[in-house]
Amino acid sequence: MQIDRTVQAGDWVAVGRTFVQVSHELAATMQSGDQLLAVATTSQLCRIPANVAVLVSDAVEVAQRSFAELSQVSDEQITSFFETAAQLLSDDGVFSRILTANASDVSDAIKRGRSTTRLELSDSMRRDMIDSLRMWRDMEPSRDKQLSEVVHDGWLVEERKAPLGVLGFVFEGRPNVFADATGVLRSGNTVVFRIGSDALGTAKQLMALVVAPALQKSGLPIGAVVLIDSPEHAAGWALFSDARLSLAVARGSGEAVAQLGAIAQQSGVPVSLHGTGGAWMIVGDADESRLRLVIENSLDRKVCNTLNVICVTRQNALEQIPILVRAALDAAKKRNTLPVVHGVDDAEVILRNAFAEIDTCVVSADTASLGIEYEWENAPEFAVVLVDDIEDATQLFNRYSPQFIVSVVSRSTDDVKKVWEMCNAPFVGDGFTRWVDGQFALLRPELGLSNWQQGRLFARPGVLSGDSAYSVRLRVQQFNDNLHR
Repeated sequence: MQIDRTVQAGDWVAVGRTFVQVSHELAATMQSGDQLLAVATTSQLCRIPANVAVLVSDAVEVAQRSFAELSQVSDEQITSFFETAAQLLSDDGVFSRILTANASDVSDAIKRGRSTTRLELSDSMRRDMIDSLRMWRDMEPSRDKQLSEVVHDGWLVEERKAPLGVLGFVFEGRPNVFADATGVLRSGNTVVFRIGSDALGTAKQLMALVVAPALQKSGLPIGAVVLIDSPEHAAGWALFSDARLSLAVARGSGEAVAQLGAIAQQSGVPVSLHGTGGAWMIVGDADESRLRLVIENSLDRKVCNTLNVICVTRQNALEQIPILVRAALDAAKKRNTLPVVHGVDDAEVILRNAFAEIDTCVVSADTASLGIEYEWENAPEFAVVLVDDIEDATQLFNRYSPQFIVSVVSRSTDDVKKVWEMCNAPFVGDGFTRWVDGQFALLRPELGLSNWQQGRLFARPGVLSGDSAYSVRLRVQQFNDNLHR
């Protein structure tokens, strides 16, 4: 609701089925024209300053107008946009200016004690962004593509792909998402970005030096990609509560993303969210060399698909735990550190023996802790739990994990089949866990991982990509003038 008077401390606001009282702190910040957003799932009251509300509303308005204009643009022009953007990003002179802004963002983030793992615009990130843009360039156009046809006597019905409309993205400290998310242009959509304060400087330079010039040169509407120039969380709240969005996408995890999801849902906006991450690995009758490699390669850096819990059967524990310890030490050595391993209940003693003189790497844990995602910055961190058998491991996975990624490492096809059938996970593999990525696995830059919180995915591909952001239209062609019912 918009506030046309000063909110008073003690005022009551309806939130879902309950009421929340306005605090003195919130009342003191409210000004005429501000909006007060009530989040039903958490009973939170969020202030959206008047200037932020206008900024976001104008951004969505521009993107909405550009969506209509984009329907009149050729696929060749869209292809040209991606090639031009890739060329600009490949230009060292252009990139040096972006890098200067990124260095400033990184420096500011460090001063504020923020993580810079995904913020720093490295050479590899630059290459990935260029590769993403060129993947979109080379992808077959999908606007107005026929999906099916039903032929009747005297008439026919076609199912055809159609763009969704305006997509809203909120992401924190990830410059590379720019290249990934502009992929929605390929399927005829427009996009509005809100990026956190950590990476806002980098994003503004990417817009000014890469995206905007590429839009202009290719003849695409300049409002087809819009960046909201505001570091405030309120900008994300305002964006996700705008009913003109056809889809809202939040990258990341934790309470902030859950809050954005709740705001979108109660505003009637379809939303694609990440949830708590952390992959699980279930170990059966595994080959020693393979087991060691898949564990080491699942711990190279901390992202949502990093190995978080390993289940080892009790009958194999004395043999396999030393293998996973060596893998963890190898992964940590590459980062000049030591791993942190949480030994759940009776796994602790075997882990301490396997680590020998460096058993300080082992931390005591209990079964309830299996629901924790270990957010490490440098030292690889995960848990080990002993299970009676593969079925016992699948039950733990379904109870304690975020039901996201599970890997089963075993020479037994029965073990692999059982995990596939019994684990409520959208992403299932038989090796390292870090394969869950659109660009790596499907050769399609990833916008998100659909709505995987709590297991199975809603329709469409599990990896949300630019070409999977579509709706379906029906078109009839009538040949019999006297067609009737």
